[in-house]
Amino acid sequence: MKRNRTAQNQAPAAVIRLRDVSMRFRVSEINAGSLKEYLLAVLKHQNRYRMLEALQHISLEIGAGEIVGIIGTNGSGKSTLLKLIAGVLRPTEGQVETDPAKVQLLSLGTGFDTELTARENVYLNGAIIGYSSRFIDEHYEEIVEFAQLSGFMEEKIKNFSSGMISRLGFAIATAGDAPEILILDEVLSVGDMFFRKKSEQRIRELIRSGSTVLIVSHSTDAIIKNCTRAVWIEKGILRKDGDPAEVCAAYRRMEKEG
Repeated sequence: MKRNRTAQNQAPAAVIRLRDVSMRFRVSEINAGSLKEYLLAVLKHQNRYRMLEALQHISLEIGAGEIVGIIGTNGSGKSTLLKLIAGVLRPTEGQVETDPAKVQLLSLGTGFDTELTARENVYLNGAIIGYSSRFIDEHYEEIVEFAQLSGFMEEKIKNFSSGMISRLGFAIATAGDAPEILILDEVLSVGDMFFRKKSEQRIRELIRSGSTVLIVSHSTDAIIKNCTRAVWIEKGILRKDGDPAEVCAAYRRMEKEG
């Protein structure tokens, strides 16, 4: 009996591991007003660089089926963390252990061509995510209906509002079966109140499918409502990791203190 209880209480197997991960970027200090000015400075060897520490010595394990909220102020390193997990970036130091083939990163509006129509962008964005043309054909009407864009699909994306683009991006990205690891980058604030409720319901369906989910949001209420765990990253440093209510309370205190 003791052995059975121990097995039941074991933490789920880790599907994401970050071991002492640091990420630095080389940033130009040229304050050029145009490409011509920048190139002239480079040719004259006047270009200087500084190192930006995006993440510093992050160690983190995320188990299968966990729903983890990631919070932090703008520029704290959240997007860099997501790109490392998705395999888009490689760390300057440390190791990231996961299978990028099992990861879907949903960041709304990325991969759209503003000169193409909404219909054309459905196929373009779907291809970037990994959908086949046949899959898009089969789910096209569902995507349009969910995005509430019937009658607008032959318009160029450049004529859309940011809300319309976000709705379309969300509808495309969540049209398929839930991946094993799903990363949602600021998707809980998409659209108006009615569409936010629709999108939250869709996300809950994805979560119930058994996926491991990482949710990045500025809304601590959304993190507390949807997540089983929260991670707070600030200025590239892991500040707190644990119960969502406790982590979000600490984050709010920091915001109030300025």
